[in-house]
Amino acid sequence: MEIQFLPIIKAVAPYVAQVATAAIPAFTSKPAESAKSDPVIAKQIEELQTAATKNAQSIHVLADNLQQAIQGIEAAATEAKKQIAAYKTMLFVALGLSGISTLLSIFLLVR
Repeated sequence: MEIQFLPIIKAVAPYVAQVATAAIPAFTSKPAESAKSDPVIAKQIEELQTAATKNAQSIHVLADNLQQAIQGIEAAATEAKKQIAAYKTMLFVALGLSGISTLLSIFLLVR
């Protein structure tokens, strides 16, 4: 079943111009003169820019702190791996010594 595009285009075409004329002004910027003529809007823009700058600085500080925290966590993880390796070594030495002592005690009991 084929879709007939020509009737759809003919039905939509008269409304495309109306939609475009209504939507295009919403996407275009207003001239700078209108912002300068209203001092309240100009003040609000300045306040928003100041807030955005402060937010950017706060995010930068937060990122630095986060990086330091991650480095601390990585250092702690490395230290924990070293401790785990040492504990494993101690465990195997203890198991070996207990095995040797068990075998020695069995040998002495049998003898």
